[in-house]
Amino acid sequence: MAKCECCGKGVTFGIKVSHSHRRSNRTWKPNVKRVKAVKIEPSENGLTIIGGRNNQGKTSVLDSIAWALGGDRYRPSQAVREGSVIPPHLHIVMSNGLEVERKGKNSDLKVTDPTGKRAGQQLLNEFVEELAIDLPKFMEASSREKAEVLLKIIGVGPQLKELEVQENDLYNRRRAIGQIADQKAKFAKEMPYYPDAPKEPISASELIRAQQEILAKNGENHRKRMNVTLISEEHKRLAQKVDDLRAELATYSQQLAKTERDLECALKSAEDLHDESTTELEQNIRDIEVINEKVRTNLNKEKAEEDADAHRAEYDTMTAKLNDVRQKKIDLLKNASLPLPGLSVENGELTYNGHRWDSMSGSEQLKVSTAIVRKLNPNCGFVLIDKLEQMDTETLQDFGTWLEQEGLQAIATRVSTGGECSIIIEDGYVKGEVPQKKEWKAGEF
Repeated sequence: MAKCECCGKGVTFGIKVSHSHRRSNRTWKPNVKRVKAVKIEPSENGLTIIGGRNNQGKTSVLDSIAWALGGDRYRPSQAVREGSVIPPHLHIVMSNGLEVERKGKNSDLKVTDPTGKRAGQQLLNEFVEELAIDLPKFMEASSREKAEVLLKIIGVGPQLKELEVQENDLYNRRRAIGQIADQKAKFAKEMPYYPDAPKEPISASELIRAQQEILAKNGENHRKRMNVTLISEEHKRLAQKVDDLRAELATYSQQLAKTERDLECALKSAEDLHDESTTELEQNIRDIEVINEKVRTNLNKEKAEEDADAHRAEYDTMTAKLNDVRQKKIDLLKNASLPLPGLSVENGELTYNGHRWDSMSGSEQLKVSTAIVRKLNPNCGFVLIDKLEQMDTETLQDFGTWLEQEGLQAIATRVSTGGECSIIIEDGYVKGEVPQKKEWKAGEF
């Protein structure tokens, strides 16, 4: 068995008695990175904080656990502690009874189940979620990548993606329609309106035809008036001729009688004749373009208002469809088995209580990440968290309480030597448990 070059011990086992008088196995893990020999017993549920100053070996403890459970892909690039000639030796006892041991130059793995049967990495993979030992991989992913992980877990990714496509399409179409409706309404509002203008444009040919009819009628009246004048002059001429030519009285008396009858008829017809004025028509002809321009303007205004109303109605229809799609998204996520109340996906991004990832507090991010990791593999009840300096003691307590309620185990590091720390690492050892070097005496082996 490999020995620690500092203390002379190999992997050793014993019984640890906690303040609550719980008894549990303890394990030494020597010679990994900055760790010389460390034995810890994390709380079964809740938060176990490994504290200490910088460069004392806190992160090395987490790296050791990740390496032991995750395999060689988590092996540190410089796994052996600087200056040591003894290969690392890792031993972990899991709550399900599995014992995991890595040792030797090639970090040979031995996994033993509670019945004593041996297994390998494949068995560990059934209980250990990759993100549990590499939580930063999830936390540093983009918001959309986090959302994809969540949707994959709850099994609604394709349905939600389809609804989001519908939502975006309806939103863009509705926005375009709304913009057109606003433009039409603004255009109609800015246009003048002439309430005294006729509803339809006036035809110039109709006005000219009416004018020509009146002028023809007036011309006929003028001809008739001229006829009266001519007959009157003829009557005078003939009367004078009668006076002058009594001899021709018989002949001209007959003509006179007839002329008098014609005159009487002509006079009666002329009295009933009335000329009509074309002034209004002539003015209408002169104003026809102005009037028609007003009519066209009124028609354009009414058309713009009708178009605006039509687009507004279509906008309202799109709004109803958009709200329906959004409600389907809400119902889809509401009915899904989410790992944490308040978790959701909005516009392809992970949200918690309505906040996106960059708007969450550090504790909320950890809570979300831990819940998702647990959902990914319900058999994995732990996570490793490095650098909890961003949390104050009250937040740490709340986070620990939540972990206990959820039956989760978190092993974390923190640059601190305060009372919130479960153990303190100093110079590669647990504070207060530095083993004494064995004094060798001559002749002893």
